[in-house]
Amino acid sequence: MSHELINSLVEKYAEQITSSEDELLQRINEETYTSHAQPHMLSGHVQGRVLSFLSQMMKPKYILEIGTFTGYSALCLAEGLHENGELHTIELREEDVLLSQKNFDKSIYKNKIHLHKGNALEIIPTLKHKWDLVFIDADKRNYINYYELVLEQLNDDGIILADNVLFHGQILEEKIKGKSAIAIEQFNRYVAADVRTEQVLLTVRDGLLLIKKKK
Repeated sequence: MSHELINSLVEKYAEQITSSEDELLQRINEETYTSHAQPHMLSGHVQGRVLSFLSQMMKPKYILEIGTFTGYSALCLAEGLHENGELHTIELREEDVLLSQKNFDKSIYKNKIHLHKGNALEIIPTLKHKWDLVFIDADKRNYINYYELVLEQLNDDGIILADNVLFHGQILEEKIKGKSAIAIEQFNRYVAADVRTEQVLLTVRDGLLLIKKKK
């Protein structure tokens, strides 16, 4: 069972007031919803602008994204990249790798985006950068594993963003049933209890958790 977490009128109003996507992002948004089997996985307009804003404020040199999907969120994050910056994004599914690479090739950021195909748990340790910004948006059952892996490689001023932390409202059920919802609830509690970090949960779209190391 899923809940309507945000009033649909509020969501529509937020869309109207939020700066619009550029032409490429708009096209990816439309194409994902018309032709992809799981379009709900797209970050979308408002959350995309949140990602872009955070990136532009931080001017990160190295961004890591776990879960590329069709490339929308990576392109939003790339908008704030440092002049000599790099964005590394990891995707497991072959069809999404091909699709997102096609979308990246149309972008002005194509030379700054490095797409890795395969298992993120194996790929992350091979990437030797210190991350300024990390976006976790992949299989929910590995969120704690991803978090632990990237926290070691996170710059002192770096930020981790974790998506879908409200998991369609399923985490609010009295008895949480879905495996992914259970994993997200465990992840949220794990981070909340972690003495190494501080965090804030934004109720944007399906929930975005912002995490940073304590000074």
